Amino acid sequence: MNTPVSPPLSSLLRLSKASTNFTVRVLQRLVWPKIDTLIRLGLAQAFCVSGVMKVTHWGETLAAASHDFPVRFMTPIAAAYGGASVEIVGGVLLALGLMTRYAALALLALSVTSLAVHGPADGQLCCAALFGWYAVQGAGPFSVDAVLRQGLADSALPVVPRIVAGSEWVRAHLTPLYLSLMRIWVALALLVGNSPSPRPNGPLVVLWTWLPSDLAAQIPVTSGWIGALLLLGFGTRYLGVLVITSVLANAMMDPRGTDVVYLIVMFAIIVIHGGGRFSLDHALSTVVDKYLPTLVRDARALKGLPRIVIVGAGFAGVSCANALKNVAVSVTLIDRVNYHLFQPLLYQVATAALSPGDIATPVRQLFRDAFSIRVLLGAVTGVDTHARAIRTEEHVIPYDYLVLATGATHSYFGKDAWAPYAPGLKGVADALEIRRRILTAFERAEAATDANERAALLTFLIVGGGPTGVELAGAIAELARFGMAKEFRTFDPADSRVILVQSAPRVLPVFAESLSFIAQRSLKKLGIEVLLGSRVDAIDGEGVLVGERRIAARTVLWAAGVAASPAATWLEADADSAGRIRVGTDFSVKGIPDVFAIGDTAVSNGWNGRPVPGLAPAAKQAGAYVGRLIRAKIEGLAAPSPFKYRHLGSLATIGRKAAVVEFGTVKLWGAPAWWLWGLVHVSFLVGLRNRLFTMINWFWAYLTYSSGIRLITGHAEITESPVRSSPASQV
Repeated sequence: MNTPVSPPLSSLLRLSKASTNFTVRVLQRLVWPKIDTLIRLGLAQAFCVSGVMKVTHWGETLAAASHDFPVRFMTPIAAAYGGASVEIVGGVLLALGLMTRYAALALLALSVTSLAVHGPADGQLCCAALFGWYAVQGAGPFSVDAVLRQGLADSALPVVPRIVAGSEWVRAHLTPLYLSLMRIWVALALLVGNSPSPRPNGPLVVLWTWLPSDLAAQIPVTSGWIGALLLLGFGTRYLGVLVITSVLANAMMDPRGTDVVYLIVMFAIIVIHGGGRFSLDHALSTVVDKYLPTLVRDARALKGLPRIVIVGAGFAGVSCANALKNVAVSVTLIDRVNYHLFQPLLYQVATAALSPGDIATPVRQLFRDAFSIRVLLGAVTGVDTHARAIRTEEHVIPYDYLVLATGATHSYFGKDAWAPYAPGLKGVADALEIRRRILTAFERAEAATDANERAALLTFLIVGGGPTGVELAGAIAELARFGMAKEFRTFDPADSRVILVQSAPRVLPVFAESLSFIAQRSLKKLGIEVLLGSRVDAIDGEGVLVGERRIAARTVLWAAGVAASPAATWLEADADSAGRIRVGTDFSVKGIPDVFAIGDTAVSNGWNGRPVPGLAPAAKQAGAYVGRLIRAKIEGLAAPSPFKYRHLGSLATIGRKAAVVEFGTVKLWGAPAWWLWGLVHVSFLVGLRNRLFTMINWFWAYLTYSSGIRLITGHAEITESPVRSSPASQV
């Protein structure tokens, strides 16, 4: 039976364990792939160059193999050919990460043979140790082996699946052993290299000569206690960081000790992968796990834990789940779709600049390593606060804590009949429908025989002059002006008419007045008509009535307002005019214990007494806050102070090299703001793949003025007007 741990000590140990595990995961996933690639390329370069030099100076190579450094069990020609071949072929394979283990084994055999013939040298000893590492561990994620591994494991090739399975067994069982041996070897080098006693005689000479003690003696902070602690495997990662830092600092002052890089590499491996199975660190971790067990991949481990249900996998919901993934709780995350969407770039999907996959990530992928978080696909239909359960279309799910992050939808201010004619932009389906309408309008204009009808088809009207409306208008204008140049024969796409209707006296009213004026000027430079102080009175399949003006526009887009989800109705809670739940300073719902509303679902005055804006950073801050609050409640800790929103600034882009940015008193516009806008949005995207592909697409579009995701998919949701030959009224 486990001895109970006092609550303060338990919390401290849990925090230390969680922070250590998080740091290790970051190192292994983000840092190690790059370090692994650099190590392989460095080793490959050194041995390939050596092999090429041997081939180009073949006479000297044969002479050395015959007289200077003969290999007893090989003829001089075989030794020369074999050594050069292994260095070149093995180096190339190692650089590619192809058949890494076999290349490393061949290079290891060559290195050991060279050491036996020529005598030990510190640099060659370290190379041999690194080849041993790759023979056991294999190449990292940035390698051909990593790409082919899964396919080969399931292939029909004879023997190959068994070889892959054997390699996985070697990695799983021998890597911890090799880490321990490498750590002990390096620790002995530190002890021997800094020993004040003279070089020993007798059997200890062999041990001395096969240790990189001369390199170890060059480490500035090396002393007996570091070597002793490293030998025991206590605080291994911290010692490694200390040694690496001191060596790098010393290298800046004295760059001559280039061979020390080998020890830096080995210490980097130890920092990232640990001290191995035979170390005090491993033993202490085992003891901590005994009293503070980590959740295993067994559903029984979640039974009896506090049940937290989060509804919505947007910015707020995902941030809340992330804050709880290292806590001893059972989290259920529910959403109607199976992906987390980066909504600020949704307009670029709608205007054919990006693919939906560039701005969306499967929710399960985000939490694949957080077993305590269960992801469910479904739509919530109600909440029973008395039974403490939520209802979906198929299930009733009990909760101890409920977090509603259900977001918002379009608001037509009571004119819901306009919805079929003026779609809003809140989800992938909306974006694809808008893209279909925009591209279809150009296609139908090509076939139109009536000039007025073609003009109506090429008129795009956006209702709402906030960031979404401004960005949509700019993107459509650029698509027509640059993206479709020379593609149509009966009209010039640049002649398209883009109209932005705003009821307020200026666009982007949340920005400073000077930036609104700059944005309006940029819109007009793109040829966009901006109608300020104008109210839409009617929308139908033919166009829009703005005041007393009738504008014939076959494509109308809505960016004028939003309404919260029906969460307030589920709870019968107090809500504002937009349907957002009025919450307390900690996002709790008044009168309903252990229920929280965050993101666009709630209205909070956490911005110095003002309502928190409906922005992605605000949603993420709210989600993280509620996650910390629930954790404090569960672990019996003091609750965090009331929520205070930290405004990180406002950004909006109008088009190519045109954007406005406001960070408090700092205001930017033009190209600098556009570049900053791009960097901020790329950094907010989830996943390396999304960031990389988005940057590639933007860079390509920037250089070529093209937009390549111009696919018309789906079907019309309303009956669209056919191509007519009769005149149509138009303003």
